[in-house]
Amino acid sequence: MEINNNFNQIIDLIQLREECEWIEFKKDNSDPQEIGEYLSALSNSACYYKVPYGYLIYGIEDHTRKIIGTSFKPKTEKKGNQELENWLATQLNPRIDFDILEFELEGNRVVAFRIEATKSTPVSFRGTPYIRIGSYKKLLDDHPEVERKIWKRDDHYVFEKEIALVGLNEDEVLGLIDFPNFFELMQLPLPSNRNSIFDRLIQEKVILREGKKFSISNLGALLFAKEIDLFEKLSRKAVRVIIYQGNNRIKTKKEQIGKKGLAVGFEGLVKFLEDQLPSNEEIGKALRKTVSMYPILAIRELVANAIIHQDFSMKGVSPMIEIFENRIEITNPGKPLIDPLRFVDHSPQSRNETLARFMRRLNICEERGSGIDKVVFECEYYQLPAPEFIVGDNYTRVILYGHRASRQMDKQDKVRACYLHACLKYVSGEHMTNQSLRERFGIDEKNYPMASRIISDSIESGLIKDYDPESKSKKYAKYVPFWV
Repeated sequence: MEINNNFNQIIDLIQLREECEWIEFKKDNSDPQEIGEYLSALSNSACYYKVPYGYLIYGIEDHTRKIIGTSFKPKTEKKGNQELENWLATQLNPRIDFDILEFELEGNRVVAFRIEATKSTPVSFRGTPYIRIGSYKKLLDDHPEVERKIWKRDDHYVFEKEIALVGLNEDEVLGLIDFPNFFELMQLPLPSNRNSIFDRLIQEKVILREGKKFSISNLGALLFAKEIDLFEKLSRKAVRVIIYQGNNRIKTKKEQIGKKGLAVGFEGLVKFLEDQLPSNEEIGKALRKTVSMYPILAIRELVANAIIHQDFSMKGVSPMIEIFENRIEITNPGKPLIDPLRFVDHSPQSRNETLARFMRRLNICEERGSGIDKVVFECEYYQLPAPEFIVGDNYTRVILYGHRASRQMDKQDKVRACYLHACLKYVSGEHMTNQSLRERFGIDEKNYPMASRIISDSIESGLIKDYDPESKSKKYAKYVPFWV
């Protein structure tokens, strides 16, 4: 499907009669320097004209658009000891994606470079940025008004609104988008005719109409793809699940990568995770039932968060769920936009608000601001250690730990749990006390000094404070997070 779509797209470009600053036709010129300059110019021009790609097409006569073929074979060409494709990529700054597509048209060989439009920073080749002005390649520095608009383009860039595939007919759209699940998730009856189906998909920005053809947006492909691998640029955004033997990454038991769109595949993903997680049997008065050792509601919310808050500008990475014998780690690409210490009380900020809003409409995640609260509550209810939030150079990770008795937790575990308990109490309109902390840890009343010691350590760490420092009563003392 991807190959056929690329083929049809090149045909459409060749048949364009008007001049386009983001398309360049060549016959055989294979000079690496000139190719690199065109990659820069066409990426910048595509950004300026708000199209997803620029194109450098070989084997087409420029003025007549006649298909004359080319002997240029860029995939086998070299620059010094390097493959041409790799050399070109290393000379571009910032690094942008480009693909080399090869076709037979009317018995002639045609080669096309499909070049990703830059987002907000002009692309330079070997330190120099270029632009197409009319049919000519120019130095971008000579056109400051164009350069300024490219720098500003990021203000209007929304990943979800970008195009995943273009030039599709109706049958191709319905073959790529799981429209029955779309209507089911939207809690709408499935229309009885195509026009109504397409009208709704267009209304929700899943697809866009372009004359007699259609495009699928990144939003539509990410959420509702039948097979996300058919969308070349999005295939690495699927959720990856790895199950390990033991508590380290030495031995992998199973690995699974999502095949469907993130919305249509979400319930299947949660069910798969539930089946893989350790469980216990509980025997009630009449029934024996299996209960997961981890709160499924918390896992569901954290997986949804990882999908929503991932940084789509990062290449070759995706949300990842790693299951160990003693913990679960859920990681998404990109740093959070707010301090992890404020996850419970702060209104979440998402770099993908269009995606987040749609997933809330589909009831896949909680209403704004309540998700992490629910995760913390579920961990307390299950008497688990508090979740741990870790921020790396280019990732955000949440760790859910398996059951540990209070005596098995170290000081850091207890302080983290105490702080999050204080946060949860505060956003619920209550205050943490020695009694509430004992209930959170399952500590007997007679062992209240143990809870007092945890509170003292948390105050010393600067994470909580006395609600009323003037009060002399320690028995009825109340505590709040440091940010109150």
